[in-house]
Order: sequence, then structure tokens, then C-alpha cells
Amino acid sequence: MEEKNHILIVEDDFDIAEQVMLFFKASGFKITHIADGAEVVSWVRENGPDAILMDIMLPNQDGVVCMQQIREFSMVPIVMLTAKVSESDRLKGLEFGADDYVCKPFSAAELVMRIKAILRRCSAPVVSDTPDIEVNESQLLVSLKGQSLSLTKVEFDVFAMLYNAPNRVFSRQQILDHIQPDNFDISDRVIDSHIKNIRKKIKNIDISPKIVESVYGAGYRFNEQHINS
Repeated sequence: MEEKNHILIVEDDFDIAEQVMLFFKASGFKITHIADGAEVVSWVRENGPDAILMDIMLPNQDGVVCMQQIREFSMVPIVMLTAKVSESDRLKGLEFGADDYVCKPFSAAELVMRIKAILRRCSAPVVSDTPDIEVNESQLLVSLKGQSLSLTKVEFDVFAMLYNAPNRVFSRQQILDHIQPDNFDISDRVIDSHIKNIRKKIKNIDISPKIVESVYGAGYRFNEQHINS
């Protein structure tokens, strides 16, 4: 029997949680529900879910703090649930490690589709044939010269997209459509935030961040010529 994907739903509104759980169970997912923010991080560390849906406003510890602590040991996809969020708040959350935002009220059916899309991207093969670069899709790992970048799921998707088409220029919108095809209410400028994070992590291991290169007025591309600079 095929193993079910395990989804953690962190939501203190039990009516919302029940509705979401019904849709995910009907779609064949294994579900765990937590209502208290203080219980989230230890549970994730012990159980390793395949994805997390997390409300921002939680009792005892808010969702952003939970996400930051989870990102210290796991790159599990995290979708934040929120009543209202500005683009600046979304950018901040994405920098902290969120893979997506969904604003309340939302369609539970759409939420299921978004999670399915994220999990499909997790299982898509990416093969590296460049000796200095290792891309491991199953573990969401990118290593440059043997040093791991520790990318989030979305950062990994962005890097892999550019890496798989070296020197091809992708616009912000093309990248956004690839990593979040069902998200119509996010500006393509969030891609700048992801690229900034990727470059920072590349720079932290003493490799030129220009391997993810800006093309003025056009977008971004992977330039492997900078791997040794």
C-alpha cells in the first residue's frame, strides 16, 4: 500500500481546522492537528511531516516563531495561514522560510491543490552533471564544492529551475509561475526576496553569488562560469 503524505495542520480555530482536515482526509492524506503553538516545534522534530499548514496567530507561540525554529533543523514545506497580510509582511515571512501564504477566508479545496503541487515538486527528479554542484531532489539539498546551501523548499525550487537551464534568462513572473502556479495574489517581486536569500547562502560558503545572476530589466539566470570565482 502506498504511504500517505503526512500533513500537520496548526490552527487554533477548531471550525477552520475541522473543515481543512475533512478535505485533506478525503484526498487521502494523513493528518495531525495541533492548536497550541508551544507544541509545534517539538512535534515536528519528532515526527517529520511532509508539509505544514500553520496559522500565524496561535496561543503561547505565534506561527512565525514556530517557523523560524523549525527552519533551524528542517526544510519541510510550510504554508502560512493568515487573516490578512500585506506584501511587505509576505516578503518578511518568505525571508524567514515560508513557502507560501494563504489568506483567510480560503477554499479548503484550493489549499489541498496547493499542497499537492508542492509535494509533486518535491518528487520531481533533478539530476546534476556538474562535478562542483550536487542537486539532491529527494533531500532538497544543493551542495557547491561539497558545502550545503541549506535552502528552503521554495529556494530549492528556484535554484533548480535556473540550474536546469544554464544561461537561460527567466523573468520573475516565469519563476513565480513555476514555483507557485496557483497563487494569483502575490507580486512577482517576492522572487527578489528568494534570490536574495539564495545568494546570501552562497556567499556564506565563500562562493560567488553571481552564479545566480541578475539580468537587468529581464530577470535571473544560472551562470556556472562564476562557480570558481
